[in-house]
Amino acid sequence: MKNANLLSAVEAREALEEGILTSVELVEACFERIDEVEESIGAWAHLDRETALEQARQADSFRRRGLPLGALHGLPVGIKDIIDTSDYPTERGSVIYQGRTPTTDATLVSLLREAGAIILGKTVTTELAVYTPGKTRNPHNTDHTPGGSSSGSAAAVAAGMVALSVGTQTNGSVIRPASYCGVYGFKPSFARISRSGIMTQSKPLDTVGVFARSLEDLALISDVLMRYDSQDNDMKPVAPPCIAQVMAEDVPVNPHFAFVRTPMWGQVEQSTKDGFRELIDSVNKENSVIIDVVDLPAQFGDIYKDHRNIMETDLAASFAKEYRDSKSQLSAELCEMIERGQKVLAMEYNASLSKIEEYSEYLNDFFDEYDAILTPSTPGAAPAGIDNTGSPIMNTIWTSCGVPVINLPLLQNLDGLPVGVQIVAGKGDDARLFRTSRWLLEFLND
Repeated sequence: MKNANLLSAVEAREALEEGILTSVELVEACFERIDEVEESIGAWAHLDRETALEQARQADSFRRRGLPLGALHGLPVGIKDIIDTSDYPTERGSVIYQGRTPTTDATLVSLLREAGAIILGKTVTTELAVYTPGKTRNPHNTDHTPGGSSSGSAAAVAAGMVALSVGTQTNGSVIRPASYCGVYGFKPSFARISRSGIMTQSKPLDTVGVFARSLEDLALISDVLMRYDSQDNDMKPVAPPCIAQVMAEDVPVNPHFAFVRTPMWGQVEQSTKDGFRELIDSVNKENSVIIDVVDLPAQFGDIYKDHRNIMETDLAASFAKEYRDSKSQLSAELCEMIERGQKVLAMEYNASLSKIEEYSEYLNDFFDEYDAILTPSTPGAAPAGIDNTGSPIMNTIWTSCGVPVINLPLLQNLDGLPVGVQIVAGKGDDARLFRTSRWLLEFLND
């Protein structure tokens, strides 16, 4: 099938089921696209064509023999290079871990394999998934950043190299690159996808997320990954959310949205503000649909300091060995973050954790009135240059409070670069967030 790499995951799965496409053909199409654009984009840290094709041949064999098939059977997926894989290196974006080859898969990789997915390769991450960029460039304009830290995962999907990929977020590392690269991104509620077998930055903040080119694709892979794992101590043994099923249901009443500017609204670019004004006006033209403009209480202005206290203190602990033994191989920026984290007192750290609980309690009450929050995913489009990954300031609140977020690639700046709309729901309401997002997309497309 021509241009099979451009199919959505749902479309590719249907083609595989109908026998008009094989997994081998799909993987080959992905590698043909990689051959065309990888040199200029640099989305991949590790690729092994034969390993991927062998997985695809096995998937096709399973299908021919009538064996049980999973939800992602025969579909390629990219994996961020801080997530352990037994058949690819996991080097964490750092020369310190060059040649590191795990012997076991992270739990989420095992779930993907169980569902029949093809692990196409490992995508580029920033240095130890913090802020120092890797080699990846933005597919929409290679003179601009793709964002980070899940830079390769977002860029690979945006460039048509793969339909699905996995990343992580501790501040803005899924939603920001999704916005900059113009793809759909999902950061679920905290501790809804296992982090076992993934490099730790900050246990209270680290969250696994996914990238795709459609909302349906996000739901497809999320339903595979959102399974309880006792190895992740923050996870609870609760029923899976059945996202695709709930997303397809009719909304009982038209959603009630809050447009939240956040305390960082002054740093949002004018073109993004104009785009949101148009979005609000287009939705509010119907009397049955309401977007209220709502400001968070003044104390939310402190959440950025509290997030930094937690994140940098945890970085100092998580990377203590790297700092002690290999400081000269760490970037100056990461060293500064670790050194600041070393100076945070235990009482300051615990106070910040307590304040995050207070912010979260406020949001719990907030979502009793509103179905979802709308706010920019980023202050603007991807900045020019590849020496930094852009600002996560529009993501900090939602990551800190552990609420689910989807990036909808709805806006552009004056130069045609993507800007995402961030839609946020209450903690644990992941499936309803998808249903509300689907409703909004359909409303805007009418």
